[in-house]
Amino acid sequence: MNVRDAIEQYILWRRSLGAKFATQSFYLRHFLKGVDGGVGCDEITPEQVRAFIAGAGPLTSTRAHKYSALAGFYRYAISRGYATRRPLPDNEPKPPRPAPPYVYSHGELRRLLDGLERHARRARQIDADTLRTLILLLYGAGLRAGEARRLTLADVDLKESVLTVRLSKFFKTRLVPAGPQLAGVLAAYAGRRVRHPLPEGRNSTFLANRDGTPLVKRSVDGSFALLLRRVGIHGVEGCLRPGLHSLRHTFAVHRVTAWYREGADVQRLLPVLSTYLGHARLSDTQVYLSMTPELLQEASLRLERHARGGSHA
Repeated sequence: MNVRDAIEQYILWRRSLGAKFATQSFYLRHFLKGVDGGVGCDEITPEQVRAFIAGAGPLTSTRAHKYSALAGFYRYAISRGYATRRPLPDNEPKPPRPAPPYVYSHGELRRLLDGLERHARRARQIDADTLRTLILLLYGAGLRAGEARRLTLADVDLKESVLTVRLSKFFKTRLVPAGPQLAGVLAAYAGRRVRHPLPEGRNSTFLANRDGTPLVKRSVDGSFALLLRRVGIHGVEGCLRPGLHSLRHTFAVHRVTAWYREGADVQRLLPVLSTYLGHARLSDTQVYLSMTPELLQEASLRLERHARGGSHA
């Protein structure tokens, strides 16, 4: 089998297992643009692979993604008998550590919500009410932005205060309970939402533009970026740039901080948080738990209390 057909077969196989496989498939197809896809997998040379993954600048996460995509493909190709060796370098340097996520402070969250009134004067498609509900939904339920945009009226059970999240990152559906405050926000918005067009009835999106059409990622991101600038939130050096997805990070960090303050068994509760967030592995949840000064302080206080308790034993 030639390398082009093998790569396409590999992509289909990975997607059949439930992975979106968008980034990896992009890099594999990009690799095919620089080689003859009609040759066999064993005819790809180490020089061709090094030229593809090396790039022209310093070591970046992009290089690591390219290497990982090709390594995964060649593991598959060898297991199927399409290749007998992998032409990847064995001395690949480690990629740089990813920047930690940005976590909003409680004060910054208040500034965001307070700044929406000024935002309403220039809003065209997405109004301030909808953007406010989106912000509170992401922070209050820890949803991904795409999950929130895809929620339909039927997915929001106001009676039971439960959200049905479909088409998540791993093509799974999960039920997300909403706390009393968030449930109240959603109920109030739902009462106003039905006054706007419902092009698909109960299957219309819960969050929508003024004309009832679904929110578009580019427009929502742009509107939120404008709001950030207006309230003076620019991020800090060394962290990812603040954005809508940062609200999900913030939800996780604030939740763990609250558990520490309450004296809860954080290690026992982390798997619960992981399930709530829709993560496949507990390690995925740990990415969100960047050690903010506030979280670090609570963890230190817990350790001190534990040590004092031990000394009195």
